[in-house]
Amino acid sequence: MSSPAGRRQALFGLRATVAELTDTSVPKLTDASIPKFAAGCRWGGTTEAPVVLFPEGAIRVEGTGRIILELCDGHFSLAEIVQKLEAQFMLAPKDKIRADVQTFLEQLHAKRIVDY
Repeated sequence: MSSPAGRRQALFGLRATVAELTDTSVPKLTDASIPKFAAGCRWGGTTEAPVVLFPEGAIRVEGTGRIILELCDGHFSLAEIVQKLEAQFMLAPKDKIRADVQTFLEQLHAKRIVDY
């Protein structure tokens, strides 16, 4: 006699596990990824004090975060954004720049502010 799961598989051709069916992992950010604002997100505020407006609120961005987001216009890949920052911040370690940019974009992606 087979198990209930085995009978369901035989009857309905089900082979996916619960983990496979409920996989909600986020897309992996790679060098080829092209980050951009998610739907419903845009720049707001003033030139001197820009904010990113998103459906749940707004965040103020300054310094390097602002530079990164200004490059997230859907035209530059992660690798190109990192290269531009490496040229601008030549004294900073390259692996640190890449790690910081990746972490920043992944955090904004988790908040549904950036897509890639």
